[in-house]
Amino acid sequence: MMQHREFAIDKVFRCGDNRWRCTDIGTRVIVAICLDHDDDPSWYNGPPYAVAEHVFDEYDIEGCTPDTEE
Repeated sequence: MMQHREFAIDKVFRCGDNRWRCTDIGTRVIVAICLDHDDDPSWYNGPPYAVAEHVFDEYDIEGCTPDTEE
């Protein structure tokens, strides 16, 4: 389980079965892109990004874990 203070811009983390990259940090939320386009890394160039950014609120953050692949 991660806490809000553990997130940083460009830090990769896991939530569910997916890897995510933090793109913005708010006062109570984290914004991230899902890293599921390994076939074309240009999707992750941004901002703006070619993939949708998702907002993780304080309840979603509880389900996040640090990525061990980095």
